[in-house]
Amino acid sequence: MARKKLETLTEQMYYVLLSLTQERHGYGIMQYVSELTRGRVTIGAGTLYALLSRFEEEGLISLTRTLEGRKYYQLTTEGEQTLQGEYDRLRRQVQDGAALLDRKERS
Repeated sequence: MARKKLETLTEQMYYVLLSLTQERHGYGIMQYVSELTRGRVTIGAGTLYALLSRFEEEGLISLTRTLEGRKYYQLTTEGEQTLQGEYDRLRRQVQDGAALLDRKERS
């Protein structure tokens, strides 16, 4: 059975793609995500490398170079579109929640 295209992303997936708006290697991705989220989101090596492999297979990222044994990756156009789609989806969820919660606070 063929793997289904990503419709929604997990938090780790989102942050890996977000980190690859700039070229980074694996350890750099883990550091960036931890710094960006102030430690709220951590990505273990096993999870990260499984995601990188999947994202590369799906054409969301590409290997840009290998330097001193480190593989560097960056988003492809398709990866940028996937990241933007997830950002838009999350923003709509927040707007829906804010509309409801704001009404409750005013009641």
